[in-house]
Amino acid sequence: MIFTIFIGFLILLRLGELLLARRNEKWMLQHGAVEYGKKHYPIIVILHVLFFISLITEYYFASTGYYSVPLLILYFLLLAFKAWVIFSLGKFWNTKIFRITGYPLVKKGPYKFIKHPNYIIVIAEIAIIPLIFNLYYTAIIFSILNALVLYIRVREENKALSL
Repeated sequence: MIFTIFIGFLILLRLGELLLARRNEKWMLQHGAVEYGKKHYPIIVILHVLFFISLITEYYFASTGYYSVPLLILYFLLLAFKAWVIFSLGKFWNTKIFRITGYPLVKKGPYKFIKHPNYIIVIAEIAIIPLIFNLYYTAIIFSILNALVLYIRVREENKALSL
C-alpha cells in the first residue's frame, strides 16, 4: 500500500515538474533561448521511464513489503532541497538545457555554493528511492546508467553555460 501511494506521488510529482519545465521553456524561447543537448535528452527521458518500470517490476517480484522510514524521510528532505533549486532558478529551471544570451547565470540559493545542485539531487533520488523499498537491483543498475548519462549531460551543460 505504501509503495503504491509513493509511486503514485512520484509520478504526479514528475508530471508536475514536466509541466513547469514546459511553461518555463516557452518563456525562455520567447526571450531568445537556445537549447543544447538535444541529442541526449531522449536518453534521459527513456532512462527515467525505465527507472519507474524497474521500480514497479522489482517491487512486484522481490518485495518483502518492508520500507525504510529513515530513507523515506531523507527522500522528503531531498524534495525540500529540490524545491530550493527550482525556486532559486525560477523561470530558468528546466529539464532541458537552455541558455539565453545576455542573461547572467543564477548565483543565488544553492547555486552560491554548488555548480550543479540539481544533479546531486537526481543522483541521490535514483539511489534512495529504490533503497526505501530494498530494491537493490534498480538502485545499482540505474545509479550506474544515471552516472553515464550525467557525465554527458554535465559536459554539455558546462559548455552551454560558458557561452
